[in-house]
Amino acid sequence: MGMMGREITLSTLRVGLAKPSQVLADLIYPPACSGCGVAVGAHRGLCPASWSGIRFIERAYCEILGSPFSHDLGAGIFSAEAIADPPVFDRLRSAAVHDGIVRDLVLSLKYRDRTDLAPMMAGWMLRASDGMVAACDATMPVPLHRARLFSRKYNQAAELARHVARLSGKPLLAATLLRVKRTSQQVGLGAKARQDNVRGALAVSEHRAADVFGRRIVLVDDVYTTGATVAVATRALKKAGAADVTVLTFARVVGHLI
Repeated sequence: MGMMGREITLSTLRVGLAKPSQVLADLIYPPACSGCGVAVGAHRGLCPASWSGIRFIERAYCEILGSPFSHDLGAGIFSAEAIADPPVFDRLRSAAVHDGIVRDLVLSLKYRDRTDLAPMMAGWMLRASDGMVAACDATMPVPLHRARLFSRKYNQAAELARHVARLSGKPLLAATLLRVKRTSQQVGLGAKARQDNVRGALAVSEHRAADVFGRRIVLVDDVYTTGATVAVATRALKKAGAADVTVLTFARVVGHLI
């Protein structure tokens, strides 16, 4: 049997095994690449061109900041930035570099109601967590202020955290960390302005402090840029007694390889 005949047979078999409702849905809304929109074989999939445009963050990287190195320096190496200015969180892990298709996925989840992307993105994050999710006691999202949540309808970080928790079987603390001060959008702000903007904006709910005390927390967000928001969040968690805080993001901004 030729390759084309084999592909047709397998395709026919998949259609035959699929639920009628799914077949109808695929006819009305054909599966498209989550990155660029071209036709693909399954929903929430990526075409080869989109896959090739993703820069996944894999070892070698800084053990603390997770920033990728240009070449392998060995295990347990810290970057100069982590040594000179250690973060308040214990470590950072991210799935991919924030550019191209990855940036488009972030924007689609955040602003275009593409919450259907969250399971795929969370799967990448779980893989990138380097075992930190498996070792943690609970996960939680970076929260939105209630006014922004009302206007946006959902919190993209909470969508990611929900699926990280589901995939890992870890508890999700969705209402433990609160945004107690409404802040301006961080987009377009420099590092100092970002720090000033979020200072004092996050706190642990006084009714849920026991959820945090003595526990290892994985704090989930969509993008790591300067770290201003997750730094404020980590301070709030450690003030409430968190033993360890790992920041886990889908993407991170990388200026250059170290």
